[in-house]
Amino acid sequence: MSLEIAEREIEGIVILDLKGRLVAGEETGKFRELVSARCAQGPFRAVVNLQDVEFIDSTGLGGLVISYTSAKKSGGTLKLLHLKEREVELLVLTKLNTIFEIFNDEQDAVNSFYPDRELKKFDILNFIQSQKKS
Repeated sequence: MSLEIAEREIEGIVILDLKGRLVAGEETGKFRELVSARCAQGPFRAVVNLQDVEFIDSTGLGGLVISYTSAKKSGGTLKLLHLKEREVELLVLTKLNTIFEIFNDEQDAVNSFYPDRELKKFDILNFIQSQKKS
């Protein structure tokens, strides 16, 4: 299944809804090109919604990191939303959880761009424990 990317905006923050597989090849290239093009227009502040992503391989993970770096260089940032257990574990193993901000709630992810707003931070330990119970 190829990667589909839908863009929408909430309160000035771009939400990138990904669907399919973020893997080596045109899928990751398509994502990186979109982020790169948006970064060329100025500071790119976005939330990457991974709820409908079936699988991320090492190239897909690298694409997320490169896109994050591009966004930072543009004066913006990328934040991650709706990761599955495997993806959270992968971020912990690679220590990328110290780089990416992760959220389970879309409004919290949007609020995180506004320092005066209250938000609930993602708790990795709590997330892993809740997955083990289900």
